[in-house]
Amino acid sequence: MPERIAIGQEADFVDKPVKRVDYETHRVVVVRIEGDYYALGDKCSHANFSLSEGEVYEAEREIECWKHGSTFSLLDGKPQSLPAVKPVPVYEIEVESGTVYLLIPEERQK
Repeated sequence: MPERIAIGQEADFVDKPVKRVDYETHRVVVVRIEGDYYALGDKCSHANFSLSEGEVYEAEREIECWKHGSTFSLLDGKPQSLPAVKPVPVYEIEVESGTVYLLIPEERQK
């Protein structure tokens, strides 16, 4: 069963739709686009740079690594451009009564 971590309220994402979440050994970027939430590992698979500092392309549902320009799908974590060739982890988000929760799968809880 996934661990459920409260990371804020929906209102927190209105003015700042990109948020970095650090929880134990997990570094996750959470992005809100038009009421939908996406969560990816916040470390470019090409090099150790934070994706949460990159630009979000809403129409494409992608986030860019600010250092080398690789973009990653917010839907499945797969790189959409070079130099990155490996996907980043994808996490689930739940919203309940206005609270946003990050779900950490069991295999990633260690």
